[in-house]
Amino acid sequence: MLTRVNALLDDLRWRGLIAHSTDPDALAAHLDSGSVKFYIGFDPTAQSVHTGNLVQALLARRLQDAGHQPFMLVGGATGLIGDPKESGERVMNPVETVAEWVERIRAQVGRYVSFEGSNAATMVNNYDWTSQMSVLEFLRDVGKHFPVNRMLARDVVARRLEAGISYTEFSYVLLQSMDFRELYRRHGVTMQTGGSDQWGNITAGVELIRRSDQGKAHALATPLLTKADGTKFGKTESGTVWLDPELTSPYAFHQFFLNAEDAKVIDYLKVFSFRSREEIEALEQATIDAPFKREAQKALADDVTDLVHGESERKAAVAAAGALFGRGELAELQPQTLERVLREVGGKPVAADTSIVDAMAEAGIVESKSAARRAIAEGGAYLNNEKVTDPDLVLSPERLLHGRFAVLRRGRKTVGGVFLN
Repeated sequence: MLTRVNALLDDLRWRGLIAHSTDPDALAAHLDSGSVKFYIGFDPTAQSVHTGNLVQALLARRLQDAGHQPFMLVGGATGLIGDPKESGERVMNPVETVAEWVERIRAQVGRYVSFEGSNAATMVNNYDWTSQMSVLEFLRDVGKHFPVNRMLARDVVARRLEAGISYTEFSYVLLQSMDFRELYRRHGVTMQTGGSDQWGNITAGVELIRRSDQGKAHALATPLLTKADGTKFGKTESGTVWLDPELTSPYAFHQFFLNAEDAKVIDYLKVFSFRSREEIEALEQATIDAPFKREAQKALADDVTDLVHGESERKAAVAAAGALFGRGELAELQPQTLERVLREVGGKPVAADTSIVDAMAEAGIVESKSAARRAIAEGGAYLNNEKVTDPDLVLSPERLLHGRFAVLRRGRKTVGGVFLN
């Protein structure tokens, strides 16, 4: 059943999911008129999407749950070029690589919408129409609708002019605008959503539809999520938080959200969780009353990990975290989970029969071998959650988990590990 637009847009505003939109009254009336076909694009400029892309995928799900019909576009054509970056020209990836990434990302983003029912999602690839268009057709049918002075005024272009920008990246806005028009013509798509950093590209598509087809289209953009210090959300010291478990393990993914700041955790819950307003407000109050319990962080980490990796992987991640710090049974963890977790905490490969002192130093949980001996003497060293009392102990396979893995801990909180080659 179609959700009335006031309830839908009110919920999106409350969740902080509207940074910009075309005429709000016209957008509201359009969404209230029936099931609207909308699209969101994902460019395959890497082998996986990340937490920023997840915001858009979940917005598509919210709109679909409200009765509207999503078109999930993976940019096999635009991914060959890439949207202009402020830092400089992008390196173009091989055509074969981009084609492989298209398939990976199709599978990833397709998980968050339904392909069944009266408003079933549709997956599209802009390579299907872009590759069929000649240069002359592109210039005559698309390029003529774009005043160069307006293109030069775009923020990212203006910032790149001094250092230089290629015509390829300069023309990206034409390609994305053409996508909107193609979907408008082929499928009756009348709304595009995306991040606020894409607002110029999105509104250019709205304008192209008006200029070339005398059509009416709408747009909505979400704000870019940030941490409390204003830096970009989804970045860590080790890099981007990816949705692909081979790039960011479920354990590391869960830990990332579990470590959300008190000042931002409710904002993240509103965006990434499908909990009701009442549930989230209760968690907000719990954060105020007892922040040390970190109830909101636990709810956030569990909800997002369930969505991205599934409940079983989330339970394994929680069990691994507990076991690492002595609150669970390490032996119950599966070998693949242990290996992923050890790599996340900086685990290093070592030879069989490495001494415990060497292993502690190699794992980085002590500054030196003498510090390792001191930790053992003071009763603060642990191998697989068992206290170590002998500084001459060696890591023979029978002492290791699954014959390969050693979880090493100094005190309660400093954890590392090693594993046999």
